[in-house]
Amino acid sequence: MKRALFICSQNRLRSPTAEAVFATWPGVETDSAGLGGDASVPLSPEQIAWSNIIFVMEKAHRTRLSMRFKPYLNGKRVICLDIPDDYEYMQPELIKLLEAKVGRFLR
Repeated sequence: MKRALFICSQNRLRSPTAEAVFATWPGVETDSAGLGGDASVPLSPEQIAWSNIIFVMEKAHRTRLSMRFKPYLNGKRVICLDIPDDYEYMQPELIKLLEAKVGRFLR
């Protein structure tokens, strides 16, 4: 079972979209969180411990993740998707981009 954690800034648009899209894939469980102070779901150490693959939307997220949660990231695979904050929740272009960039890691 792949347990994919998707992280963005506010957990309102990109990461919840990814969570919803890949939750329907066989053999995949998903969760999402944000690194911002007012994130809908702030990232927790428990979410990191649960996951076996972590996707961040931007390089800045990887940096912030490493700075704030380094002790919990031991052995975790962190993949930067380079998806800017230019999309709405469940926007078809975002879904297509996510499937293209994430799909190969979850098959």
